[in-house]
Amino acid sequence: MKINGQGLFGQVHIKIMTKPLKTTEIRLENGLRIMNGFNDKDMKDLVNVRDIKNIQKLDNEYDFQKALLLDRKLRLMVEEDSSLIPVQTKLFDLIQAYEAENWANSELITDEQIEETENAELLVEIERKFILQRRESIRRRLKNYDMTQQDLGVLLGHNKSYISELINGVSQLSLKDLVIIHRILKIELSKLIPTYLQNETREKVNKSILQLNKPKLKLRKKDLIMN
Repeated sequence: MKINGQGLFGQVHIKIMTKPLKTTEIRLENGLRIMNGFNDKDMKDLVNVRDIKNIQKLDNEYDFQKALLLDRKLRLMVEEDSSLIPVQTKLFDLIQAYEAENWANSELITDEQIEETENAELLVEIERKFILQRRESIRRRLKNYDMTQQDLGVLLGHNKSYISELINGVSQLSLKDLVIIHRILKIELSKLIPTYLQNETREKVNKSILQLNKPKLKLRKKDLIMN
C-alpha cells in the first residue's frame, strides 16, 4: 500500500505536527506512555507478541503501523521458532482486515487519516530505531564478555526463543530484566530505557515549568525526540 507515492515504511516523516489530533497517551514498546493523537481506549497491547492471539481487530494507525513492524520481524523469526507461526498468521490477518476496512477505497481516504498515518509512522520508527540500538548495545557487551544471547537468557531466567523475542523487541523486557542487564553488562540505562519525549508531552511539561516559576528548569530540543 502506498500513500502519495511513498510506502508506509519507505520514508519516515521526521517532523513535528503543528495540528495534532485529539491528544491522549499511548504506550511505547517498553511501557513508557507519551502524548499523541490516538484514542487510548482503542489502543491494542502489542508489547508482547504472543498476546496478539487475544486481539480481535486493529482500530487505529498506530496499531496498524506497529503490527506491520512486528510482522516484518516475525517473518524472520518463524524460521527459527515455528511456534510463532500461528502468531504471525493471526497478525497478518489483522493487518489485511484493517487495510480492507480503512485503505481499500482511495476516494474515501481523508487528510486527517493521512496525518494520523504520518504520526503513527513517526512513533513506530522511533521505537524501531531505539530497539535496534539497544539490541546492538547488548550484543556488543555480550561479545566483550564472551557470552551468547542464550547465556543472557540463562541470567534472566528466559529460554532461547523468548530471549530472542525480547532482544528483537517483539516482546517486552521487564524492568527487572533491564536492571540486570544494566548491572551485569554495564550498559547505561539511557541505552536500555527510552527517555525521549514526544511534542505534546514536552509542551505540557514546559507549561508546568512556567507555572512553577523555576527558570533553571528547562527542556532542550533533544529531549523531544530521539536523535
